[in-house]
Parts: sequence; C-alpha cells; structure tokens
Amino acid sequence: MKYIEKLQYITHDIPHLTHIEQAQLACEAGAKWIQYRCLSKADDELLKDINAIAEICDDWGTTLIVTDHIHLNGKADIQGFHIEDMNADFIALRKFVGDDITLGGSANTVEDLIRLANEGVDYAGFGPFAITETKPNSYSLLSLQAYIDAANKLDQLKITLPVLAVGGIKIYDVEAIMQTRIFGIAVSGAINFADDFIEAYQDFYEAVKL
Repeated sequence: MKYIEKLQYITHDIPHLTHIEQAQLACEAGAKWIQYRCLSKADDELLKDINAIAEICDDWGTTLIVTDHIHLNGKADIQGFHIEDMNADFIALRKFVGDDITLGGSANTVEDLIRLANEGVDYAGFGPFAITETKPNSYSLLSLQAYIDAANKLDQLKITLPVLAVGGIKIYDVEAIMQTRIFGIAVSGAINFADDFIEAYQDFYEAVKL
C-alpha cells in the first residue's frame, strides 16, 4: 500500500507565482504532497521545473507527483503521475511505469472510480465539487451526497481506493466534505490566490486532519 496524503496541493500556471515558487511556499507551509500541473511547456522546460521542484521536495520530504507527461518517467526524481484522461488505459500505464511509481487518476462517476480501482491506480481525484477557474471543464458538479453514495458503493464492493474530492473547494467546504467519509482533498486555487499562501495551506491542513 503506497503512501497517499490526505491534502494534495496542485501547482498551476498563474501570473504571480512560478511553479517553483508555488512548490517552495507549499513546502514551507508543511506540504507533504505536491502535484506539478503544467500543460503549457515543452519537455525541456518541464524538466527544468521538475528538477528544481524535486530538489525542494527532497529537502522537505515531500512527495512529487506530475500531472500527465508520463513519458518523463525515469528522467527526473518523480514519485508518481496523475493522469487526467478519464478514458486512459491504466493497465497499460501501470506496465509502463512499474509497480513502484504512484499512479493516480481522475473520476467523475462511481463507475469511473470502480474502473480505476480495477485497473490498479493508487488513488483517485473525484470531482469537480464546484466550478473552478484553474481547471475549466464540462463535467457535472458532484454534490456531498455523490461523495456519500460513492463511499457506500465502494464499501459494498470492498474497494479500498483512496478517493479525494477536487475542484473549486474552499476552506468553508472542507468540514462537510470530510464528513462524507472521503479520504481527502486536492486543492489549488483557494491556496494560490489567497492573501497569505502559507496561512491558507495550513488552514486547509488543519481542516482536513480534524
């Protein structure tokens, strides 16, 4: 069973902080899991970012996950990949990266979650919970009841997949979301655009761990 953190911080292309600066601040705030999400750069630029962030993560004992770009496996100190394509063949992807690499996937329905579990992912992001500017999409928003129903269905099937709520989550949403028995939360915008990045991260951390 691989280590999966309950609060997963995701970097984004934003005007006021580079991905490296975001990672540094997150680690200073106590982050134990950073997902580098950059879909706008070529491989050489990606690797520059990833190598710099990997050094920061190594200093702080933080897990580094990369969104997509699975072809970079083995080219940098990356602990895992999160694949956003809900139709990806995770059986093939697992064969490609091997058993030691953490593999996460995105889901919008209980059926998605079941498939991900059957295809060997280590965790799933389940959303979107709310409208998010950092990752616009056309998927249906998920209610608190959808998280409860998903937890119940996975229990019935004896599936122990760690599921994290994701998508537009604000600090005031966390208590109710965690009461649905979901494993954890992935967050980006509510921290990246807060007046105080470190304080915002720590507020989320406390809320998720309660």
